[in-house]
Amino acid sequence: MRDLEDIPREACGLFGIHGHPEAARLAYFGLYALQHRGQESAGIAVFRDRGIVGHNGMGLVADVFSPTHLSQLTGTSAVGHVRYSTTGSSILTNAQPFVVHHQKRAYALAHNGNLVNAHILRNELEQSGSIFQTTMDTEVFLHFFVKNLRLGFEGALVETVKRLKGAYSFILLTSAGEVVGIKDPNGFRPLCLGRLNGNYLLASETCALDLVEAEFVRELDPGEIVIIGDQGVRSIPTQSAPKRTFCIFEFIYFARPDSTFAGQNVYMVRKANGRRLAQESPVPADLVMPFPDSGTYAALGYSEASGIPFEMGMIRNHYVGRTFIQPTQSMRDFGVRVKLNPVKDLLRGKDIVIIEDSIIRGTTAHTRVKALRELGVRRVHMRVAGPPHRFPCHYGIDFSTKGELIAARMGVDALRDHLGLDSLHYLSLPGLLESTGMNNPEQYFCKACFDGCYPVDFDGELSKHCLEVL
Repeated sequence: MRDLEDIPREACGLFGIHGHPEAARLAYFGLYALQHRGQESAGIAVFRDRGIVGHNGMGLVADVFSPTHLSQLTGTSAVGHVRYSTTGSSILTNAQPFVVHHQKRAYALAHNGNLVNAHILRNELEQSGSIFQTTMDTEVFLHFFVKNLRLGFEGALVETVKRLKGAYSFILLTSAGEVVGIKDPNGFRPLCLGRLNGNYLLASETCALDLVEAEFVRELDPGEIVIIGDQGVRSIPTQSAPKRTFCIFEFIYFARPDSTFAGQNVYMVRKANGRRLAQESPVPADLVMPFPDSGTYAALGYSEASGIPFEMGMIRNHYVGRTFIQPTQSMRDFGVRVKLNPVKDLLRGKDIVIIEDSIIRGTTAHTRVKALRELGVRRVHMRVAGPPHRFPCHYGIDFSTKGELIAARMGVDALRDHLGLDSLHYLSLPGLLESTGMNNPEQYFCKACFDGCYPVDFDGELSKHCLEVL
């Protein structure tokens, strides 16, 4: 567990279901499975009596929804959302699904990602008289959509996505009870289709389908729109990008390890990352350990390949939530110990290898290494299951400025000394790609946070600062 300011955070998790008498309850459990994708707010909207009603709140899914709330959300189709804010403030007004009413119809929209041209589109809309209720880029979609309804429902969807640039997966619920899934032309953000007793579902990750005992059907293609109605599922292909650029950080960090993307299980990919790390950067040590829950599965792979025993040298307190009363300044070290506590007899006097999934700002890693030194650990080696984060993400991850990224300011040797390590090694980009187990992986993933090659331009800047592959 890391401090909230030192973890990479992505926008959201999405869940939608059509034609089920307990749609809201299934959406609740689907969001519960996707809680790792967003912990600031949660919401569910349902189709009922040719209208849409919903409930949103700040906090975790289990805190936002009581049995009373769910009993009031009766309906046969639903869309749900958990959120981290990357565009728009962390306030209730920006909680999703976002519900609008237009010409006796209602729509509820849930979004995962970031529209890089949202500020341009918003200005265009405001110049033509549109009034915005939120600061979210999500609202831009709905304004263009209702303006384009003169082209018919499907025409409005197709014409609207033509205007959008960036990373996005949407689930749209209509007051006709239809559930619509939309994926951007590059396929940055995950969205999959499932089936439960003849009813179709959409979810950000397959783990949500597993929890509600739904069958995985397939992932949506880049640029695809699927419309789920009473007659089943129909697909509307739109223009896709020349190559796919699925966010590779899903495999490293964001996704739950029991989820599957592109036929690859996340757990197995993370173990493969660890095995490759052991090949690239062997070091003698007494034990390999993660800091729960960062790097756990890569640490298993590193141990397996190196033959160095895997140990849980730090024990996580699972009962520390976001509402935990923060310690005073004079008790600042207590705030670290309440989350993680070392197994002192296991670690004292040992040479250890710590496996991390990433180092973003470096503050948490520095604190952890210092605590281990004070405990009496003899040598501390760190291995990171991905390349250095040297470039900001413009597609929905919240390290949005280069100055926030410690690897952009320091080389590996300088960072090793800054963190107080005996050695530091990052997984190479070729090693990371090969660990996915996919054919031609360089043609499938967005790697911009590692190599600076941005597949979708923003503010007129398109990959002109690309570096050679690390």
